[in-house]
Amino acid sequence: MTALDQLPAGLEPKLCDVLDRLASVFVSMSARIARGGIDENLAGAAGTNTDGDAQKALDVIADEMFMTALSGSDIRYYASEEQEGVVTLNDSGALALAIDPLDGSSNIDTNVSIGAIFGIFPAADDPNGSFLRRGRDLLASGYAIFGPQCALMLTVGDGVLKFVLDSRTKRFVSLGRIAPIPLDSAEYAINASNYRHWNTAIRAYVDDRVSGSEGPTGINFNMRWIASLVAETHRILTRGGIFLYPGDARPGYEHGRLRHVYECAPIALLIEQAGGSATDGQEPILDHVPNALHARTPFVFGSKNKVQRVATYHDLPPDETSALFGKRGLFRV
Repeated sequence: MTALDQLPAGLEPKLCDVLDRLASVFVSMSARIARGGIDENLAGAAGTNTDGDAQKALDVIADEMFMTALSGSDIRYYASEEQEGVVTLNDSGALALAIDPLDGSSNIDTNVSIGAIFGIFPAADDPNGSFLRRGRDLLASGYAIFGPQCALMLTVGDGVLKFVLDSRTKRFVSLGRIAPIPLDSAEYAINASNYRHWNTAIRAYVDDRVSGSEGPTGINFNMRWIASLVAETHRILTRGGIFLYPGDARPGYEHGRLRHVYECAPIALLIEQAGGSATDGQEPILDHVPNALHARTPFVFGSKNKVQRVATYHDLPPDETSALFGKRGLFRV
């Protein structure tokens, strides 16, 4: 029995098989996470990955689960946050999978929503060339989120589909295509502790939202920050708003911290398919070609009007980016 219910008609059988294998891993991960601390310490330290970030036990466990499940599938190349380079799984496979096996792992021990992010490309002859390409080449992308419910959000290029795990049957049940991302939201997500490191455009954008109804927007805003990309994305897909992880002045943060290939490009495709926008602050993420497997990029996504507004702030002359500057009184979103 398959783990994924009611995939769209007309998909290639081998792509359907890969999606079902991924869903099977999500089912197993959901059960394992729910018993974390009973059977094993999933938040225990497990060293660092190739990019120098601290790993939790579940990071390594999840990576191994996906590689095992995809063995014998049509995935030729496997690119993961937890692997230094591309892993070949099937020399004759036609697909390439980019994956963050465990997103938000710093939140495991606090019982905050975590997840997994994936994108599927057609495989090229060159392993790296399969991934160092525009995100618009993606055949499918999605994420699983492990929270109060385990949900799978998926696009195959025709809107965004939502599935919810039925814990009784161990299958993901289709809830159909989600509605477009709402435009009218007064929520923004950013790590405000980094304020002093941002450029003037990002500071001005946030200053104007902090100023609320007394500032040029004339609106009171709420700030959110979960430090889990899947959780931030799920909120925005559900009720709109904007997420910002800009580059900043700290060494190693010039291009932000999120990885282009297996985090930002898959999420950007979902956001665009839901009627939103995803950029590096100015240009669409899906038009970028990363220069390395673990390349980072600034990331701004959410309701289209709000993301466009961030780009406008970057176009302002430096002397017009102070909070409450009069000419920005037209900026109402």
